[in-house]
Order: sequence, then structure tokens, then C-alpha cells
Amino acid sequence: MSQVQLHTFIQMFTMMFIPVFMQFIAIVLSNHSLLSPTLINGFIIVSCMPPPVSSAAILTKAVGGNDAAAIFNSALGSFLGIFVSPVLILMTLGLSGDVPFFKIFGQLCCTVVMPILIGQYLRPKIIHWMEEKKPPFGTIASCTLLMIIYSAFCDTFSNKDIAIPRSELVTVMVCVFLIQSFLLYTVFSVSQSSWCTFTRADTVCAMYCATHKSLTLGIPMLKIMYSGDPTLSLITIPLLMYHPCQILLGGLLAPKLRTWMLEEKTLPI
Repeated sequence: MSQVQLHTFIQMFTMMFIPVFMQFIAIVLSNHSLLSPTLINGFIIVSCMPPPVSSAAILTKAVGGNDAAAIFNSALGSFLGIFVSPVLILMTLGLSGDVPFFKIFGQLCCTVVMPILIGQYLRPKIIHWMEEKKPPFGTIASCTLLMIIYSAFCDTFSNKDIAIPRSELVTVMVCVFLIQSFLLYTVFSVSQSSWCTFTRADTVCAMYCATHKSLTLGIPMLKIMYSGDPTLSLITIPLLMYHPCQILLGGLLAPKLRTWMLEEKTLPI
């Protein structure tokens, strides 16, 4: 039952709390004219993204948290994101109704669901070869993710039509850092409160899975939804900054969380 509560908490936090919270942030940024409306919309879009498939699970395992729950929630969130994220974006930004839903779902299913199904089908057939040869799939996955990030950065900042002041880029970076810090603290505080029954391993899993957002799913989704829109490059900037920041913050917190995890084992029963 505690695992069901953990899964529910993570999915509701990332798909419900963060989008609502980001609406308040958007109002503050707009009222004080800190960012252009397009960049503010980019923050709202970030909040609608699902958790990533790999980074949250990798960080959770590195710390010693509940990695099984992290893997489950990353996979579940990515699957739900195919259907939930486009709807959330339409609801929060009020885009026109001519957005190609079936095209979005179809392409995301091809890029996300189909590789998983093919992998599960092939795994029993090649498992002995994999155990014998031990191909560097981890390195291949990391390089692939790096190329996706690099390609997204190139597509965004090579656009000559982008006219964004450096001050706004700095503001985006500061906002991303503050938002992620607040979300991490909120998840930690709530999951360790008296009315939650989560273990410290569960808390670590929740901190990473509930606050991280997927770049690899978000970029293809935005390219479909904003196809031909000249603001596409600007809209993706908050997401492009959010992804490396979440890995950096997660890595910086890892030693402290690992020490905190070890303290639980030394506590008297």
C-alpha cells in the first residue's frame, strides 16, 4: 500500500501540483515584466512535461534510494505524458483547437512506446548474447541523450530570428534554479511529514522523480505542436535550461542524501 501511495504522490505532484504552481510563477513574472510572454509560456510548458526515463532513476540508484519505484514512475510518467502533457499544455496556455492531436500521439507513440515494445520483444531472444558480449548500452544511451540535448541547443540558438537579451537568459537560469530548489524542498518536507509513511529511500525517489522533467519527450512534442511557429526556439529555452540544471542539482545533493540515507540504518530500532 505504501508503494501505491508513493506512485500516486509522484504522479500527482509532477502532473498536477507543478503545473498549478507554475501558473502562480507565471503571474509573478508577468506582473513584474521580468520575462517576455513567450519565455513565460516556456516555463508553463516545462511544468506540463512528464518525468524523464533515465536521469531520475539513475540518481535515485546512485544515492541508494528506492530505484525500483523510480524506474516504475519514470516509465509510467513517460507513458502518461504522451497523452496528458499535450492536454495540459492546451489547458494552461489556451491554444487553439486546431492542434493535431492524433499526429502528436502517433509520433510520440512511435518515438517512445514502439522502442520499448520492440526492446521487450527482442530481449528474450538476445539476452544470452548480451550477457556474453556485454555491449556498452549505458554509454550508448548517455551519448544519445547528449546528442539530443546538443541538437536541441543548436536548433534553438542558431536561429537568427531570436532576439533575446542576455539579462533575460540570466533571469531564466536563476528562475530555473530557484524553482527546482523549491520543488525539491517541498517534496522532501511533505514526504517526511508525520502524515506520510514514506521511508527515506522513498523520499529520495520522490525528490528526483516528482521534480524532474523530460527533455527527450518534450522537444519532439513541442516541434509537433508548434510546427511552423516562429516562437518555437524561444519556448524551448526554459526546458533546455531545466534539464541540465536538474541533473546538476541532483548530483550536488547526492552525497548529502546518501549520508542521510546511511543515518537511517544507524538509528536505534
